[in-house]
Amino acid sequence: MSLFQWAAAAAAGYVIYRAVRKKGEEATSPAAFAPGETPGENFSKVRSAGTQGMRSDPPKWDKQDDVVDESFPASDPPSNY
Repeated sequence: MSLFQWAAAAAAGYVIYRAVRKKGEEATSPAAFAPGETPGENFSKVRSAGTQGMRSDPPKWDKQDDVVDESFPASDPPSNY
């Protein structure tokens, strides 16, 4: 093999290694959490309230949705805003 073929094989191996490693890291983080947000050491693993704590933005989000999201995991949701 020439030097160019060795370099190409090494680059392909590195790309595969990074893809597998990144996929493994994503599997360990909870699905609802925003990138960079960690669940911490609490037992309930609740994310921050609001759209900034979500992994993906909802198609529409109004004030009522925000109030309900902030009330979780309370026993009773708010009746109105």
